[in-house]
Amino acid sequence: MNERIAAEIKSKWPSKFYDQERFVFQNIRPGDRIFVGTGCGEPQYLVSSLLDFVQRQPKAFMDAEVINIVTLGVAAYTDEKFRDNFRLNSFFIGDNTRKAVNRCSADYTPVFLSQLPELIRSERIAVDVALIQTTLPDKDGNMNLGVSVDIVRAAIDKASIVIAQPNSFMPAVDGDGWIGMDDVDYIIAKDEPLLEYIEDVPRKIAQEIGRYVSTIVPDGSTIQVGYGSIPNAVVSSLQGKKHLGVHTELLNDGIASLIDNEVVDNSQKSINPGKSIATFCMGRRRTFEFLRDNSRIEFRTIDYTNNPLIIAQNSKMTAINSALEVDLTGQVSAESLGHIFYSGVGGQADFMRGASLAPGGKSIIALPSTARKFGQDVSARGPVVSRIVPFLSEGGAVTLTRGDVHYVVTEYGIAYLHGKSIRQRAMALITIAHPNFRLWLIEEARRLHLIYPDQAFIPGIKGEYPADLEVMKTTSKGLKLLLRPVKISDEPMLKDFFYSLSDESMYQRFISARRDIPHELLQQFAVVDYFHKMILVAVIVDDGKESICGLGQYGLNSDTYTADVALVVRDDCQKKGVAGELLSYLTYLAKRQGILGFTAEVLVGNDPVFRLFRKMGFDVSRKSAEGVYEMLAMFR
Repeated sequence: MNERIAAEIKSKWPSKFYDQERFVFQNIRPGDRIFVGTGCGEPQYLVSSLLDFVQRQPKAFMDAEVINIVTLGVAAYTDEKFRDNFRLNSFFIGDNTRKAVNRCSADYTPVFLSQLPELIRSERIAVDVALIQTTLPDKDGNMNLGVSVDIVRAAIDKASIVIAQPNSFMPAVDGDGWIGMDDVDYIIAKDEPLLEYIEDVPRKIAQEIGRYVSTIVPDGSTIQVGYGSIPNAVVSSLQGKKHLGVHTELLNDGIASLIDNEVVDNSQKSINPGKSIATFCMGRRRTFEFLRDNSRIEFRTIDYTNNPLIIAQNSKMTAINSALEVDLTGQVSAESLGHIFYSGVGGQADFMRGASLAPGGKSIIALPSTARKFGQDVSARGPVVSRIVPFLSEGGAVTLTRGDVHYVVTEYGIAYLHGKSIRQRAMALITIAHPNFRLWLIEEARRLHLIYPDQAFIPGIKGEYPADLEVMKTTSKGLKLLLRPVKISDEPMLKDFFYSLSDESMYQRFISARRDIPHELLQQFAVVDYFHKMILVAVIVDDGKESICGLGQYGLNSDTYTADVALVVRDDCQKKGVAGELLSYLTYLAKRQGILGFTAEVLVGNDPVFRLFRKMGFDVSRKSAEGVYEMLAMFR
C-alpha cells in the first residue's frame, strides 16, 4: 500500500488505526472468547502482540478462551505461564496443540466443520473478539480474507470486536472473502510472510498409493483432497488425467499444480463450472502467489463448500482422505489413536458422505499400511504397527462408519468395501495390509468370527500377492482384460464365476459332473503358494465392477520340470481370445520360472484345446487313457 493511499484511508477512518497495540487489547474483557484465523491465514503479529501484552500486564484479562479450527503457529497461549489468561478450544488438533489437548490444558471440540458457521451465528459457540488477517485495503477500504475464508466470515459477523492485520503477503482470492472497513473495528497493519504448511512425505509409499488411487479416479471427476501428507502427495498421481474439477475444503500445493498444468479445468463440473471451489489454503509461498487474483479459483464459506447436499450435486465427485486406523469391518478413525486425541473430525465426513450421494461418486481412504508408534523417536526404522487393525483401538473415534467408505487404498493395493459383507471386507483389507501383519490379522479375524474359522492362509513371501504381475491385455477380438494373479479375497468372485459356467464347461474343467463349489474347494483356488503354483484370472472391469471371465492355472511337477495346466473360460466369453491370452501369459511366467513345458488331462473330443496349444507354438504329444488324453506340451 503506497503512502498516498495509506494516508487517504487513515483520513477516512481515523478511529480504526492504532500505532500501539495495547490500546486495542485493553478492550478485551475477562472471559472473552477470542477467535484466531485458520492455518496459514493466522495473523501471527496480532497473536504475538497479544501475548506480549499479557506478559506485560498479566492481570489485564483472565480466563479468555482462544477459538480456532487449526493453528500452524507456535500456540504459545497453551503454555503453562498463560494458564490463568487463556484456554484453547480447537476444532482440529495440530502438531502444536496436541500435547496441550491430551494433558487437558486445552480443549478439543469434535464437530463437522460444515456446521460451525451456524453454531457461531446461533451463538451456541460465542465469539467476542476476532483476530483476522487480510489483504491491504484499497482506496475504498475493501479487504480480502485471502487464504482463509472458512468460518472467518461468521466470526466477523458475530464478534463485538474485530481486529484486522492487513498484510501485503496475503493474496486476494475471489469469492466470499471480501469485507469492508465497516466490518472491522481496529486495523493493525503488519507485513510478514504467511505461515507455510510443508509436508515431509515418504516418497516411495506415497507414489505407490497414488498409482492405485489414480486407477479409480476417471477423467472428468470433481475431486476433494483432505488434510495430511498422503492425500497431498496422491494428487501428483493425477497429473495424467483430463478435465478434472475441484470442490474441496482445503486447497493444497498438489491441487494448485493440477490447476496450473490445466489437468483441472472444471469444464465438466455440475455446479460452479469453470471454477475451483475451496474454503482455505494450506501450502507453500508459491501456492499463495498462484492464488493471487486467479480468476479460476473461488474461496467460499465452509458451510457452502462442506455441505454434503451441495457436494453431492457434483457428478463423479471423488473424495480422497486419509486416516489413522481402519478396522476389518470398515470403520475408520481419523481423530484419535486409542485414547490419544490426534487430529479432528474436520471436513472428512462431510465430503465422504457427499461423494457417496453424488452421481457416480466415490469415497476413498488412502493411507500407508503401517505407522510408527505414537511418540516413538523419528529415527526409528521399519514397520512398527499396522494401520489396518482387527477393531479400532479402545477409545478410538469412529470418524467414518462402515457405510461411509467405498475404497481403502494402501501401497499394497485397493480394497473395495461398498456393499460388501463383513467377511468380504475383512479379507479385502487383509490383502492390502503390510505383509508382516497379515497372518496376525487372519488369526484375529478367525478368533473374532469375522471370517471362516478354517480360512486358509500362506504366510511369508510365498503367499504375498505379486502385484507386479498385473497386466492389461486386449484380445484378438477386442475384449479388454486385466490379467492378474488370484487374490485371497477373490473367493466371492470365483464362486460367481464357477456357478456361471454351463454344465459342459464345468465337466470339461473338472472332468466330473459336479455342480457344487463349496468354500473348501474355492480356497484351493484363492489361496496360492505363488512359488509352486500360479492361478491367473482374466477380469473384465465395467464401471469399476470386476467380474472373472476366465481362469488359467499351473502347478509344478518338480521331478520333470513341467507343470500341470488348466484353462476355463466363461461361456459368454468363449471364442473371444480369452484362453489364448491366459495361456500366453501363463507360458511367459512358467518360462521365467524355468519350467520346460505343460502337462494336462484333456477329455477325448475336446480338440479345441490341442488346436490352441499348437497355435501357441507348443510341441504337443498325447496318449489316451480311458476317455482322457494325457497331453504333453513342451516349450520350443
